[in-house]
Amino acid sequence: MRIFVTGATGAIGKQLVRQLVWDGHDVVGVTRTPAKADLVRELGAAPVVADVLDPDQVARTVAEAEPEVIVHQATALSRPLDLRRIDEVFDLTNRLRTEGTDHLLAAGHAVGARRVVAQSYAGWPFARRGGPVKREDDPLDPEPPARLRATLDAIRHLERAVTGITWGTGIALRYGGFYGPGTGLTADPTAQMTEPLFKRRFPVVGGGGGIWSFVHVEDAATATVRAIERGERGIYNVVDDDPAPVREWLPALAEAVGAPPPRRVPRWLGRILAGEAATVMMTEVRGASNEKARTELGWQPRFASWRQGFAEGLA
Repeated sequence: MRIFVTGATGAIGKQLVRQLVWDGHDVVGVTRTPAKADLVRELGAAPVVADVLDPDQVARTVAEAEPEVIVHQATALSRPLDLRRIDEVFDLTNRLRTEGTDHLLAAGHAVGARRVVAQSYAGWPFARRGGPVKREDDPLDPEPPARLRATLDAIRHLERAVTGITWGTGIALRYGGFYGPGTGLTADPTAQMTEPLFKRRFPVVGGGGGIWSFVHVEDAATATVRAIERGERGIYNVVDDDPAPVREWLPALAEAVGAPPPRRVPRWLGRILAGEAATVMMTEVRGASNEKARTELGWQPRFASWRQGFAEGLA
């Protein structure tokens, strides 16, 4: 198949393009940065330099590529993670999930693409009530913290727009927290999530009862290939088998990367230091089930648990 991939030089984009080329697909890889065009070529794809937020560029490049499948993996999350200002950190990514998605869908419709697969997120958006692990049909949070509202609105927009297309098969993949090569969670002490651990600025807040779901970036790419090749319309959680509370995975992560054990702070202090959004993530969020992806896509993650993945897959 001829496949048009935005975010081709991102953490999952690189893994995905490499796997698609290996499987024999004809891949066009989109990057916003001209200097990264050579990287797209090295991955085996035809490079296109375009801004997904520019509707004219999107229309032109999609028309030239004439893809059967559009895969939307564009994000803008390279800046330091500041949970006190998480709405600002995600501002551009939210536009990519709203405006960018709309531009790609319009262009895909115009050229007769028959499938769209887009990146969504399973890390914290579920309603914070009921059981600890959620399926795709469970409700999203009706009252998220103020600084998460714009991001949740963008996620809702992307999922509704993509799965609602009538001219093709629309699939939204709710990935868990990425770790592994090229992500913000590696063994590198300067990486986005591990640097605060080494500086002891990533504590367990309150009881650490927030449930997180992770997925190794290579496993996420493999699931995406399965969705491209055989997925049905709808939403799939792409996470490992082992949703776990912060009080379990955060100390294990510190040990795996050689960082000091995380501090423990009461919830009231966590709210003062990191803000309400971060406190909710540490204490209240729910995890995600991968049963649907396993059953319908025939996907099995290489790292079935972050416990194995942190020990072996962070390099």
